[in-house]
Amino acid sequence: MSKIYEKIIRPALFKVNPETAHEFGIETLKRGLENKSAQAYFAKKFATKEFENLERFDLTFKNPLGIAAGFDKNGIVVNQLAALGFGFVEVGTVTFNPQKGNEKPRMFRLPEDKALINRLGFNNEGTEKVVERLKKLNRNCIVGVNIGKNKDVPNEKAIENYLKSFDLAYEAADYIAVNVSSPNTPNLRELQKAENLEELLSELQKRNKALSADFSRQSADEKPPEGVTQNLKPLVVKIAPDLNESEIEAIVDIAQRLKLSGIIATNTTIKRENLKTKIDETGGLSGKPLQKMSNEVIAKIYKYSKGNLPIIGVGGIFTADDAFEKIAAGASLVQAYTGFIYQGFTFARDINSGLHEILKEKGFKNLNEAVGSKIKL
Repeated sequence: MSKIYEKIIRPALFKVNPETAHEFGIETLKRGLENKSAQAYFAKKFATKEFENLERFDLTFKNPLGIAAGFDKNGIVVNQLAALGFGFVEVGTVTFNPQKGNEKPRMFRLPEDKALINRLGFNNEGTEKVVERLKKLNRNCIVGVNIGKNKDVPNEKAIENYLKSFDLAYEAADYIAVNVSSPNTPNLRELQKAENLEELLSELQKRNKALSADFSRQSADEKPPEGVTQNLKPLVVKIAPDLNESEIEAIVDIAQRLKLSGIIATNTTIKRENLKTKIDETGGLSGKPLQKMSNEVIAKIYKYSKGNLPIIGVGGIFTADDAFEKIAAGASLVQAYTGFIYQGFTFARDINSGLHEILKEKGFKNLNEAVGSKIKL
């Protein structure tokens, strides 16, 4: 099937506008794997050995590979992606109010570089609609909801905007990711600055604690005993690859003090270094050119957190070796998007099967032993 995709399907899709091709792919997945029997067939066909003891922020994952936010923005093909072998799906980025995103064209392929540029601008149906869809879904994998800020909301009102999405996403999401790093919403990356980020994440964790207490009381129909700690909704923050070392260190410090569940490293880059393709388009660059940058950020987070802060590594994964490099740099889980676009339907199976072989060849008993294995603390 991988040869069919490489020789026939991908060349046909790559003749079409990238965003149109993406929409066609989502619709094909939705309709082709809509019923449970089709999902079960593909899940069996693409099955690999499950990874033992893969618990991250109190959630159990079948395997470490997820689909990154941006692929299934509106939560339309969650179970379909699980059937293809992904261990988790991060939907979004969603914003409290629906928005159309930036003007088209806003997505570009760089085949020579195995990369994409996008400036979509958080086009989505709105948090409420996406969450309602997720609530109705008998999901087959871990589901994260990635929340962002509406374009027309100034940064000084960003906290309120994020909180509204957080409130809606809380009940439906297995974990919530806070996107402060997209380069396609004006001034959004300003929220990564230490003072801004701490204020935002602090307010989100306060709301997290309040909702957790309310949810626990409703579940138990009584107030929990004094001194009992509530299980908070896992909360992670997604950061850019373009940060300097001191900024990364500051973010790690904030994440640990506020007891965040982890960091996603990284979003797309605004840099255009060493590209084979001549292209003059703004937006976030993803794919192979991002690989080294994201690995360096992962290693720095692992170093500054002394290995105590779970990291979801994303950026430039095309092969199992690519995924292992991120794990060895300190990632507890990994995500992909561009690699899936280029590699096709067998992508998740190939990555997970390959990871099993790599761990065996290198003498690791399980994936946990491999996390951060190349980093000296």
